[in-house]
Amino acid sequence: MKKLFKQRKKASKSFMRLCKMGLYINLTFLCIFLGSVAYLGLGAFQQTYILADADRNVLAFSLLSRAEQRKIRTGQITEKTWLLANSEVDQYMKKKYNRLSDDEKALVDSLIQTDEIRLQFNVNFFLNGDSKSPENSGIFASVVGTLLVMLVCMAVSVPVGVCAAIYLEEFAPQNLFTHFIEVCINNLASIPSILFGLLGLGVFINLFGMPRSSALVGGLTLAIMSLPIIIVSTKAALKSVDINMKNAAYALGMTKVQMVRGIMLPLALPMILTGSILTLAQAIGETAPLMIIGMIAFIPDVANSIFTPTSVLPAQIYSWSAMPERAFLERTAAGIIVLLALLVVLNLTAVLLRKYFQGKLR
Repeated sequence: MKKLFKQRKKASKSFMRLCKMGLYINLTFLCIFLGSVAYLGLGAFQQTYILADADRNVLAFSLLSRAEQRKIRTGQITEKTWLLANSEVDQYMKKKYNRLSDDEKALVDSLIQTDEIRLQFNVNFFLNGDSKSPENSGIFASVVGTLLVMLVCMAVSVPVGVCAAIYLEEFAPQNLFTHFIEVCINNLASIPSILFGLLGLGVFINLFGMPRSSALVGGLTLAIMSLPIIIVSTKAALKSVDINMKNAAYALGMTKVQMVRGIMLPLALPMILTGSILTLAQAIGETAPLMIIGMIAFIPDVANSIFTPTSVLPAQIYSWSAMPERAFLERTAAGIIVLLALLVVLNLTAVLLRKYFQGKLR
């Protein structure tokens, strides 16, 4: 007996060591990922500017971005001011790979000595839309598009998913047909997301004629993808309600509708909100289904409604990663940082809402 106890204790310690090792490995890979993204992307939050005038014959004219050169040619700039440098100069200022000639590097060094070139906070990255020039590209249009897509997705998937889960859990007859529906829902929650993109292309665009690349189509496609997960998580939340609370409601003379509305939903609400927000956080990072419906296209303008073409942040990151200019690598990593920040905000919101409603229930 004593020997068996020692063996069990030894096995328990070995299992704990294995669990700790798995945790440390996960943390190591997470630190490597976050460190590499931060190393590549933090430089995009600064941009190089040159103090130049409207004279096209000045040597610094060749170091400016094409947009600033166009402004000088058209007479939009008439006095000496800080103008945006091109991406190669920006990469040289950040001591990264660039294609500047030796004469251009010497000119940049001379401007550094006279304090006529400097790194400033990159406002364009947050206020501009997409651009073919790295120095002018930004995430504003894609962030607005992401918010519109998520609003449509949330407005459709959460009410429909919660109502479907309530019906299946409390009102639907338990027969072969409802079991078949539940099996289909569980299977839909695990299929590849790109198939939902094909469904959105075939149904919303080809069948109903909705505008391609719009936030409406993107939101509905992500809503279909999120519905099975919301239904499954809502059913789990409803099953977690104590059966004694339901029986007490029936003993007081409540109908089933009154019991669901007054007892089950308030008690299951923290878990329902947590599952719904985490599902939406997962949907916000999906790229494959949105690529199928055309949201990978070059759309620099900000969408003013859910019916106009727009882009989303994951598709924007994918587009930048395929660009040949090295400066777009910074933008790609910086876009990942912004996307991770949005996901952290959504996850914190889920945690805070759960704690808030759990405190009210107590």
